[in-house]
This record gives sequence, C-alpha cells and structure tokens, in this order.
Amino acid sequence: MPVMTYLEAIKDGIRHEMRRDPNVFVIGEDVGGYGGAFKVTQGLIDEFGEDRVMDTPLAETGFVGAAIGAAYMGFRPVVEMQFIDFIACAFNQITNMAAKSHYRWGQQCPLVIRGPSGGGVSGGPYHSQSPESYFVHTAGLKVVMPATAADAKGLIIASIRDNNPVIYLEHKFLYRRVKDDVPGGEFVVPLGKARLAREGRHISVITWGAMVHTALDAAGQLEKDGVSLEIIDLRSLVPWDKEMVLASVKKTGKVIVLHEAPHTGGFGGEVSSYITEHAFSWLDGPVRRISALDTPAPYSPPLEQAYLPQAHDIVRVSRELAAF
Repeated sequence: MPVMTYLEAIKDGIRHEMRRDPNVFVIGEDVGGYGGAFKVTQGLIDEFGEDRVMDTPLAETGFVGAAIGAAYMGFRPVVEMQFIDFIACAFNQITNMAAKSHYRWGQQCPLVIRGPSGGGVSGGPYHSQSPESYFVHTAGLKVVMPATAADAKGLIIASIRDNNPVIYLEHKFLYRRVKDDVPGGEFVVPLGKARLAREGRHISVITWGAMVHTALDAAGQLEKDGVSLEIIDLRSLVPWDKEMVLASVKKTGKVIVLHEAPHTGGFGGEVSSYITEHAFSWLDGPVRRISALDTPAPYSPPLEQAYLPQAHDIVRVSRELAAF
C-alpha cells in the first residue's frame, strides 16, 4: 500500500469517486487552479476540468445553496470550506434545508461539506474552531472526523456515497503531519463504526480527530506507571459506535471522554451521558471529561497550548482515575 499524508488521502478518495461517478463534483473558493487553501484539491481541475471543479465567489451561502440544489437533481457535490469556521455563513441552508428535506418531503440530499477544522496551528478565533456540536444536534445530518490518513480516505468515499448530507471535518494540524499506509483504489470505511486505536486494560479513552494522537502520546507516558489506556477513535459522531464504546467500558470500568471542542455543550457530554445511562453498573469511577476551555481559540501559541487539551492533562486525570 502507498504511504500518504492525511491530506493526500482525502484527495485520493475524492479523485477515486470523481473517476467512478460523473455526478461527483467539487465546488468552493479557490478549489480549481489554486488547488484549495491547503491544496487538498490541487490537480483535480487538470483531470476533470472546470465543469467538475468549480471556483466560486466568496459566498458560502451561495455555493452551499447551489450544491444543495444540485444534490436534489441527482448530483453528488463535495463542498470545500476554506476554513470550517466559515460554515457558519451557510448554517441556515445546511440545518434548515439540506438536513430536513428528506424528512419533510422525501427528497434525498447526497452532499458532503468538508473543510479544515481544529487548532494547534495558531489560527486564532476565526480559523481554529471545532464546530461538530452545532451539527450533531441537527437531525438529518451525519458528522465525520477522521484521525488517520487511511480513515481520511475511507470515510470521504463513504461520505460521498451516502445519500444524506455529511459534515466532514478534516483536522488541519494532521494534514501533513500524519502519514499511513493507505489502500489504493476502492477503500471504504463505514460511517458509524469506531476504531480500536490502542488496546488497554485500565481506562477507556473515547475520542476523535487530532485528540486520538494526543491520547496515544499520553498512553505511552502512562505505561511507565503501569496504567494502561484503551483508546477508542469514534471516527464518526453521527452515527456513533455505541456498541464498541460500551464493550470497552465494560472491560475497563473507567472512562475519559476527550475532545478538542469547548467543554460546555460539547459532544463529549452526550457520550458521557450515554455511558452513565447504559453502563453505570460497570463503572468503577466517575466518567471524566477533558476538553478545550470555554473561550474562543487564542492566537498566541502559549495561550493556545493552555486552551487545548494536552497529553499531560490526560496523564493527570488518568492517574486520578486509576487511584479512585
């Protein structure tokens, strides 16, 4: 299998689907000749032309609305947000139109909206958000957040083929830092199926996105103390793999839910609540949550480090749980 970066794997998945299905097209700001803000779509216009790699004005409301209309007509648009923060401009189209059309009048909307999310690159408050909770709360949307290059390819293919609108969150910190063996050609990772990122014995860490790698760093440190973390990478948040999570909780009896988004209203609260409701008799300690702070993302690198969860936060909470 070829080794690809996280970014290359996303592009490979999109290219595969564009070759397979002529109804798939890419639309967004600077996705054509420029190749996208982070170069995810670089080169696609040379192969598929301007009719299938469409540059737009700086108007998220307009091009998301156009993509929804195209999806209603049988196309499968892949919409790029230059930064996922800008998705807020099209919130009405996504949550009140794309998400509800199948329920309201039977019209499917096979649409993927993808873009760079998350912090760790000193992007500041308008370029570093993790907005998954806005969309997991909206019935009718699916939400995906890969942590590895292989999953980035397999999940983008699954998202494009899905008949529902999918919010596909790519962590910009991982674009060129993560490399994996990625299967060539046909490779699909089903939505709603978690991945056992690390087998462990004492504490289950439920996480997704870049925090998977932060948890793995912490697990290496804790091994020296005889504390073994089991790390579950959810991969998709809607739907999410409740069965794998409960199996891990039953095995370890102690749980940390870890995410990069702010604490209040974060998806970790949903996961924690589900575990408490359905696995209380297996727990040997409180379900602990580790998250970003309830502030906008800072621009200053030291402040951003304090804002985001770090491996040492996981180590500290794990030691507290182990001693409980």
